Amino acid sequence: MSTEANTLSRQSTAMKSIITALFLATAAPTAAFVPSCMNRLTSTTALQAEASRRTMLTNSLAGLVILAPSCAFALETYLTEPTDEFKESERQRMEFRKKQLLIKSEFVKVLAHLTTEASSEDELITDLKTLRELVIQTGGLPLGIKKEDMYKVIRGRKAKGSWPTDVEIAYQKLKAEVAYQQSPNTEKDLENPL
Repeated sequence: MSTEANTLSRQSTAMKSIITALFLATAAPTAAFVPSCMNRLTSTTALQAEASRRTMLTNSLAGLVILAPSCAFALETYLTEPTDEFKESERQRMEFRKKQLLIKSEFVKVLAHLTTEASSEDELITDLKTLRELVIQTGGLPLGIKKEDMYKVIRGRKAKGSWPTDVEIAYQKLKAEVAYQQSPNTEKDLENPL
């Protein structure tokens, strides 16, 4: 009840100020063309130009008052509760984050096995192939795992030693797959080699 009264009060105040501004704007030009009784001297053209400048300034000032931005009369309104579209987008975001966390946990498990437990060539190759398959399944890396960070972890394992040629080939295939999945150019022109 009080908000409706406040709204009506604001609207009536705004209307009064608009009507007053319109009245002043129309009164200013009409007073400019009424001959003054006190001034009996004939004016020269220089004075007439000066008077027209004065009239123009008066009219433009009145125009500025009338055409002032109407946002000054805008009423602030806030949503009391989120819209259905917003709730739906929030639900979708939460589902996406949960899926990304599950995928990230799989990546972390494989990387941890690769760096700590894998000791033989076959284990290293299977871990790198598993990482490559995860990249293919997810269409890239999940949120929270950066490409360079993953490469640093793998290169740290490579620096420990025991990194045969087949393991390096699997590592290069993983890097190529990550680059392919993260590339925005998915449409390849097979006829053009460049």
